[in-house]
Amino acid sequence: MLRASTLRESQLLLGLGLPIILTQVAQASLGFIDTLVAGRYNTLDLAAVALGNSIWMPLFLAVNGIIMATTPLVAHATGAKNASEVPTIFRQGLWISAFLGLLGLVLLRNADGILALMSVEATLADKTMEYLKAVAWGFPAMALYQLLRCYFEGLGRTRPAMYIAFLAVAANAPLNYVLVFGKLGFPELGAAGCGIATALVMWMMLFIGLYLQRHRSTLRLPHTDNLKLIDLSALIVFLKLGIPIGFSILIEASMFSIIALILAPLGTLVVAAQQITITVTGLIFMIPLSLAMAFTIRIGQLLGAGEYAHARFASKVGFGMTGLIAVVTSVLLWSFAQQIAMAFSTEAEVVKLAAGLLTIAALFEISDAMQVTAAGILRGYKDTSIPLLIVFVAYWVVGLPLGYILGMTDWITAPMGAAGFWYALVIGLTVSALFLTVRLVSVIRHAGR
Repeated sequence: MLRASTLRESQLLLGLGLPIILTQVAQASLGFIDTLVAGRYNTLDLAAVALGNSIWMPLFLAVNGIIMATTPLVAHATGAKNASEVPTIFRQGLWISAFLGLLGLVLLRNADGILALMSVEATLADKTMEYLKAVAWGFPAMALYQLLRCYFEGLGRTRPAMYIAFLAVAANAPLNYVLVFGKLGFPELGAAGCGIATALVMWMMLFIGLYLQRHRSTLRLPHTDNLKLIDLSALIVFLKLGIPIGFSILIEASMFSIIALILAPLGTLVVAAQQITITVTGLIFMIPLSLAMAFTIRIGQLLGAGEYAHARFASKVGFGMTGLIAVVTSVLLWSFAQQIAMAFSTEAEVVKLAAGLLTIAALFEISDAMQVTAAGILRGYKDTSIPLLIVFVAYWVVGLPLGYILGMTDWITAPMGAAGFWYALVIGLTVSALFLTVRLVSVIRHAGR
């Protein structure tokens, strides 16, 4: 009986999670394609895209984290059969997304101060700003699209975003090739071409999402009379849930960016190897992250319906599923580190450095998967403030300082460079996974009382 229930719950979670996995992998492939094409163009443009990604991606992930409050709020309302709350939630998200999208545009187009602060060489800094200024024009569109996506997923409709992401990848690859290498009569733009292609694809995703929302009956907002333009109480609820999510993601993502910027003075070869490692591990990370998002939806709908025991059971199944997948991906990454590195670069030194970092990152994947799973389930329980504190301590009190000590000083051992940061990341993520799991057990135990 238990085995049958576990199998049914696993199938349901995979039914929700598989489209999100494919969506996240496809969406992350936008940066992956930028890195791959730039790497084939030349090492300088690869390093520029690497540094550009290290600046705009944390900002995007933080914005997306705040907007992600839409998913558990809509999921709870859907589970409680309270459709009248959904338009109010969506409207507040619309105001927040529009503001954050414009803010991102302004910040990215004025990011040269960050590069100057980190003493990035002038040629690399100029190339990086060309890339960032181009990407910035797509930022408002991506923020609004993420609201639509989270709304769809809160309803339990995870396939529309998958289809949109597939179309985005299909468009991004040829656009990158044409604009970077100057084909079909277009000028040869290098890193800037990557940014323009990505921005164009972001707008395409928004327009397709708006079309689906208006023309798919299952995705339309339910009609509600006397809907306030701005509902202050609903806005506060949204931000109270979303801001800790956004800051948690920013803490994690910004740490990778800070590491990349710290390593920048070591030269373009080290930066390129670091970017390859971040790109590959980030792509693998989409699997547990996507499952965690599915767990947020499932737990949120169960709690909205008052099914607390079922929510606890679904949490256990989710943990087991993610753990198994994490072990498999970790073994594969460790086994094929050299071949993966060779797919990104033809320079022997870059391949050697990247392969070594990927081997260390294989350990990192297991702890990372478990901590993001716990965080996703906690979001389903609308618990985000304590997880924010845990993530801050794990990354910024343990991980980053230890990484700097191991990587850039001789306090413990000879400076290890990028490898020292990755060893410290394994330790920091393990701390995060342990404390988030303890928090989750406590929240589940008290839920429904």
